[in-house]
Amino acid sequence: MTFRRKLAVAAASATTVMLAAGTATAAPADVQPLAIKQVASGLNQAWAVDFLPDGTALFTEKDSRKIRKIAPNGQVSDVQTISGVSVTKEAGLLGIAVSPTYATDQLVFIYYTTSSDNRIAKLKLGQAPTPIVTGIPRGSQYHHGGRIKFGPDGYLYAGTGDGQNGANAQNRNSLGGKVLRVDKNGAAAPGNPFNSRVYSLGHRNVQGLAWVGTQLYISDIGASKVDELNKITPGGNYGWPSCEGPCSNPAYTNPVKTWPTSQATPSGLTYYKGSLFMASLKGGTFKLNTSGAGGKLYTNLGRTRDEVAGPNNVLWVVTPGGIYNADGS
Repeated sequence: MTFRRKLAVAAASATTVMLAAGTATAAPADVQPLAIKQVASGLNQAWAVDFLPDGTALFTEKDSRKIRKIAPNGQVSDVQTISGVSVTKEAGLLGIAVSPTYATDQLVFIYYTTSSDNRIAKLKLGQAPTPIVTGIPRGSQYHHGGRIKFGPDGYLYAGTGDGQNGANAQNRNSLGGKVLRVDKNGAAAPGNPFNSRVYSLGHRNVQGLAWVGTQLYISDIGASKVDELNKITPGGNYGWPSCEGPCSNPAYTNPVKTWPTSQATPSGLTYYKGSLFMASLKGGTFKLNTSGAGGKLYTNLGRTRDEVAGPNNVLWVVTPGGIYNADGS
């Protein structure tokens, strides 16, 4: 079902905005009006979205284990169910990324949890997936990471979690608590540090990847103190579990921005119309510049899982139960 509604979001001079819970709160000074159009509803823990060349949106549902699609006319339909997916609190069918050369190779990539690990696989729609990266640690319930995206260099990047074992994040032989960079067969991409699939380390639970030009930024979910926005350098070590947030140890790279975990709990991240837009599992969307300055956009959508700059020049916002188009300018 497709319908349009306007959600009032206070601008700098406005007084209040209405949150999903029905309470009113003062809007941050830099919040701007945001027009929202719902394009899919009634979803089963929607997690990630990407696009085919014709504009069809492909998205994953974590709990149903399904890849589904939204046609340009707004019709939602199932593509396929992925077998062998293990669903727990944060585990299931997670990230999705369409090959940048889809027109010739017809490939789609997915990140999902099995009973023994997290893994990345490639497939042609309707066919069984072929795993290309296995052995990414999984926890019993939490810290699976799961975001995958193709970078501007044409290689596939993946944000992973530490699998509820912080030591994985500092272990270069573990794929947990890392940003990975691989080719379409899962091999280490040329030029990677450490001569491995690992691109950066010392992360806790990476669920957001975005580029400003060729510069990669990630969002990382903290434990009990702060969440992080990090600017990634190849081979950089971001300190977890020794540090949560800024570190005094010069061997570790400090985050660009932190938030109390009670305010953010970040997931998907995208660069759109000159700003970074970060999904918040605590509700709403953060609009930031690359130094981390900015406020929270109260979209009245509650918990948000992914933010993607869509091919129709609007921001796509994924919540567990619905997908929306927004004008975030």
